Amino acid sequence: MRESHPAVIKEAILRELLRGGQAYYLHNEVETIEKCARELGELVPEARIGIAHGQMRERELEQVMSQFYHKQFNVLVCSTIIETGIDVPSANTIIMDRADKLGLAQMHQLRGRVGRSHHQAYAYLLTPHKKALTGDAEKRLEAIVAAGDLGAGFALASHDLEIRGAGELLGEEQSGNIQSVGFTLYMDMLDRAVKAIRNGHTPNMDQPFTLGADINLRLSALIPEDYLPDVHNRLMLYKRISSADSDETLEELQVEMIDRFGLLPEPVKNLFAVSALKVRASALGIRKIDAGPAGGRIEFAADTTVDPRRLIALIQKEPRKYKLEGGDRLKFSDNMNVPATRLKFVRELLEGLGSRA
Repeated sequence: MRESHPAVIKEAILRELLRGGQAYYLHNEVETIEKCARELGELVPEARIGIAHGQMRERELEQVMSQFYHKQFNVLVCSTIIETGIDVPSANTIIMDRADKLGLAQMHQLRGRVGRSHHQAYAYLLTPHKKALTGDAEKRLEAIVAAGDLGAGFALASHDLEIRGAGELLGEEQSGNIQSVGFTLYMDMLDRAVKAIRNGHTPNMDQPFTLGADINLRLSALIPEDYLPDVHNRLMLYKRISSADSDETLEELQVEMIDRFGLLPEPVKNLFAVSALKVRASALGIRKIDAGPAGGRIEFAADTTVDPRRLIALIQKEPRKYKLEGGDRLKFSDNMNVPATRLKFVRELLEGLGSRA
């Protein structure tokens, strides 16, 4: 990796030409590629220069590549079109202009265009001044320079995951339906369809998609800023807590948070308690739970697993406390001024609805 300078370019090309070889000069901007070739010709008069890029006609491009292969040119000014080009054993130097604009996988692929014979190969990554590089560009360049041994491909793939995410599916460059709905929701929808097919059912694409039960107990359930000041960490933990699908996962998260940030304040304890209720309610096919100081209601989904006999037994036992509304809602009333009492009431109610009649 070198800061771009005419002397560096001239030395690199002349070294290759003087040993009878050929060189690639990568300039990935078609609008200025001809100007670049002219300037390169002035810098290195000994060079016979050809130009190749993706906007050329197919026959013309084929002719240029053939001429370069047969050594009618000894320097090819080109775009990244050579990534998957023909092997030229005598081309053992590649100079990448503005390497900071190239992706990690691109640089690795382009570097592989040279060194296909017994000659020592050279790859020059030319960049502007270090202060002009972005953080990600600097990481990519450091990774490609460091990965020069066997197994470099795997190492670079790992670095690529760290820098930009796991490929296009998880990264920013998503497309089609995934771009429309987001990766997480797309995977949840796919999971629902797979489960339906495995159970012998046809996935119902018209059924509204929900990410678990909606629970509102009118209490403070959050991660306070004074407990965890870093916004990124808070968002990540919110996501992990909301995605938890078992009590065991929630317990592990609580232990992790206590270990990393200290004892849980009351609002965080409430957050975990509400999340545990959400796990249980979702398993029972409950769409929504809304509760306040004087009572609330439960709304059941069409495919709820709650045994109707449990509801009937509950209402018959305490008719003043419980009442059915509209066939899919259970209304309840009680003195629940204290948030802890509210949590306990709803938890015990869900346990009762989940037991067998």
